[in-house]
Amino acid sequence: MEDKKAHKINIDVIQLIKLIVKDKRQFLTYCGVGTIISIIVAFSIPRIYKSSVMLAPEETSNGFSGNISSLASMVGMNMKFGTSGDAIYPEIYPDAIESTEFLVSLFPVKVTSKDKEIKDMPYCEYIEKHQKSPWWMYPKKLFNIIKNKLKGDDKPAVDGKIDPSFLTKEQYDLCKAISGNIDCHVDKKTNVIDIVVTDQDPLIAKTMVNAVAAQLQVFITNYRTNKARNDEQYMEKLFEEAEAQYTKSRLKYATFCEANTNVVLKSVESKMEELENDMQLKHNIYTQVVEQLQMAKAKVQERTPAFTTLQNATVPVKHSNTPKVFILILFVFLAFIVRLAILIKKNYKEVLIFQ
Repeated sequence: MEDKKAHKINIDVIQLIKLIVKDKRQFLTYCGVGTIISIIVAFSIPRIYKSSVMLAPEETSNGFSGNISSLASMVGMNMKFGTSGDAIYPEIYPDAIESTEFLVSLFPVKVTSKDKEIKDMPYCEYIEKHQKSPWWMYPKKLFNIIKNKLKGDDKPAVDGKIDPSFLTKEQYDLCKAISGNIDCHVDKKTNVIDIVVTDQDPLIAKTMVNAVAAQLQVFITNYRTNKARNDEQYMEKLFEEAEAQYTKSRLKYATFCEANTNVVLKSVESKMEELENDMQLKHNIYTQVVEQLQMAKAKVQERTPAFTTLQNATVPVKHSNTPKVFILILFVFLAFIVRLAILIKKNYKEVLIFQ
């Protein structure tokens, strides 16, 4: 059997250029249409602004193992030797921000627009009612509105509590919209957290990037101090019990002494000594509990992480949209490619050379 040879297809460039020159009016027409479409698209896209903040969390490593971790981070490796038992590292902060619990906590944040038309409005209401969309998105928005009304989804509670594990469709869509506006990146070498928030208003972008950074710090602090705070609450309970027992024993001893001031009996002396010993025992327990409580409070403070703000959020001056010139070039190029494809299809016998 003879092997089937693959056919090669070459393009006659010279002939193609001749066809393009001959068809230049059609090319100009297509490019003109592409220009008009690009202008419509460019001016239909709402302006967006980006505000960012950079945080450096406190490191928990120390000593020789901490130095090893630092050297490893310089080459992009994450080696957590000798840490204090943290199970949450900067690498998972972006996942924490995308969680529904975190996003729901941003719903009640009060925002004010730069032109003051929106003032002290909950962020969830702003996202729901005051977001501009390109004209080609209107049919989809209308469809979603009709769909939500037919389903009768409840509106998100602003003052009330929302269960992050049981969201309505509308609340879930709000979480997706908010998540799409937040970008969190962690440098593996330095563990610096870079948070960027995109919004259609520059002042709201700044407000929300600060809110996200603050909420992230609260999230990390609550996690790292959870055990220490539970220990503190337990010691406070023991302190209250020890204080009540010591007070009761002291009053009992004082009352007995006052009632038997002039009584000289062995039984009275024995009872008085017994009450005094019991009071002293309760006092010793009370003193130890006080010391343990102070240590527990100190432990909470020790476990509370510190964050250094390397770059504060600012109100962006310029928008972050794709430049209109780039959109113009892109659409004109696409129009040129479309006309070129049509031209080659019509004249493929002259342009394409089969070998």
